[in-house]
Amino acid sequence: MPHVVPSRLIGDLTYLGVSTVLNESSILCLPIGSIEQHGPHLPLNTDVVLAEEFTRRIIARWGEAMDLWQLPTLAMSLAREHEWAPGTMSLSIQGMTAFIRDMGREISRGLPARNLAIINGHGGNRGILEALIQDLRSDFGLNVCVLHPAGWVEIDANATPPEIHGGKNETSMMLPIAPHLVRLDQIAQLKNPPGEEAIRKTILDHGVSWPWTTNDRQLADMGVIGDARVASAEFGKQILNHVVEKAGGVLRQLLDRQRLVRR
Repeated sequence: MPHVVPSRLIGDLTYLGVSTVLNESSILCLPIGSIEQHGPHLPLNTDVVLAEEFTRRIIARWGEAMDLWQLPTLAMSLAREHEWAPGTMSLSIQGMTAFIRDMGREISRGLPARNLAIINGHGGNRGILEALIQDLRSDFGLNVCVLHPAGWVEIDANATPPEIHGGKNETSMMLPIAPHLVRLDQIAQLKNPPGEEAIRKTILDHGVSWPWTTNDRQLADMGVIGDARVASAEFGKQILNHVVEKAGGVLRQLLDRQRLVRR
């Protein structure tokens, strides 16, 4: 009987198996997280845990239908806005650029798949990834997109303060995924949710860009931008299910784009 691959992790394959189970239309999924402060109640690797869980669930839901495969996680990325806090570790812009370009070259050289879906668990990566996917397409021939699940979790669009970092949304998702990593007793320290006006002017106004950090007291309370006090595991499950279903449409679009390019 043929050997059954126990997972859809690229690393679980042998070099002989790569060309047997992958083809040009396979989709490679790359989780990208970050090691950074997430307030007094969430771990430094929150974005890694979330990126990997998004990817795991997306592959469990859509892997067979669209031939999805998981690449090794990039755990460190751009986190300069959190560098004030002990434990935060950020790549430089040059380091992030070099890694993503090297990865694109290696995928193009070493794997038959030409579709890449980056699952971005850290909002601070958005700008550089939007620039670098142009390189991945033009320089390495990859059909690529970036999924930003945080952009899909605005189920409560009128939340006050807006949910940016370490608040209701991220805490809620961590509760069903890794409850042992959530320090519930520490949430009580978060007594002063930041003001909505400063957040909207500094972070959310798409007409202007500002450098900002999560130790700015106008924007954050103990590094948190949002309200973790109202988090719940049930809300976290709703978010996770919403992300997985949204991802299916994006991945179908990615495959459609590959077919259009071939024509």
